[in-house]
Amino acid sequence: MSMLFSPIKLGPIELPNRIAIAPMCQYSAAEGHATDWHMIHLGHLALSGAGLLIIEATAVTPEGRISPEDLGLWSDAHAASLEPVVNAMRKHSPIRIAIQLGHAGRKASSEVPWQGGANIPVDHQRGWQTVAPSNVPHAQGETVPLALDAEGLQGVKEAFAAAARRADALGLDAIEIHGAHGYLLHQFLSPLANRRSDRYGGSLENRMRFPLEVFDAVRAAVSAEMVVGMRISATDWVEGGWDLEQSLALSAELEKRGCQFIHVSSGGVSPQQKIPVGPGYQIEFAARIRQQTAMPVIGVGLITEAKQAETIVQTGQADMVALARAMLYDPRWPWHAAAELGASVSAPPQYWRSQPHEFKNLFGDTRLGQR
Repeated sequence: MSMLFSPIKLGPIELPNRIAIAPMCQYSAAEGHATDWHMIHLGHLALSGAGLLIIEATAVTPEGRISPEDLGLWSDAHAASLEPVVNAMRKHSPIRIAIQLGHAGRKASSEVPWQGGANIPVDHQRGWQTVAPSNVPHAQGETVPLALDAEGLQGVKEAFAAAARRADALGLDAIEIHGAHGYLLHQFLSPLANRRSDRYGGSLENRMRFPLEVFDAVRAAVSAEMVVGMRISATDWVEGGWDLEQSLALSAELEKRGCQFIHVSSGGVSPQQKIPVGPGYQIEFAARIRQQTAMPVIGVGLITEAKQAETIVQTGQADMVALARAMLYDPRWPWHAAAELGASVSAPPQYWRSQPHEFKNLFGDTRLGQR
């Protein structure tokens, strides 16, 4: 029996398999509102057969967007624009749905990738003033962020909590707090970005304080049925930056607070990073964290082959795998993986007749669909 296609529990919810669709920014919102693109994009991914779909990084404040086209959840109107997308997925798919809530911090006010992704200056019509733990820009020549004061910190926490309540009201299954890829919470964690001298900077305990306060605020804002986890960058890939040992300490603190999963990525806080990219290049970090935590661990990073994914979960390197670009390239990746591994996968009855004859049990018993 395939371990990849065995069920797993995240808090109170059970997933039919261990495949997650990683959150992938689409840069296609209108002033933060979901558009037809989200209906098409998320709708077809919901038919993939994966156990969990994580909606892209969704800003909790307008200035927390990575780009002007980022999705947002900072008002009830933004929730209303996302509601029909969620309802359509619910109507046609059993997939569990999560949303990644985040704040870009000093990496906000950036162009979309296909227009270069560069920092947009404050005085540009598409740009705005960014905020961060310290007034240190992400890269030389970029906007110098304003260091968050006590009022600003409280405002960000309240914004995360308010967005979490809206996600709960939408009937989503899980929230992933974005603490990775060089965005605001990661900026607090990393000594490369955090130069504060108050209780939020300096020691590891202090640098972890604000991300943990945000986690506590989100957890307190939602119902017990809502799963809450966090995505982290296990290392900055820069000497003197955030590293695996500090990630292990953060994981332990998150577990104490009732975190229900941890999604292990890496990098993003500095252009000086040196990442040895290759198949499964981040899985060793997930494996180390999984050795020291009871939380389900999601591994991610150039996982493209079914047998590769099966080996990761079979050998206990991670409890789940997440796919991003591979899923965009092949939105039916779970179907193909199930066929290769001799497993079954959920598929809409409208598609049952697509099942190849050599994989008679791929979609379960589909005899009624063969007329």
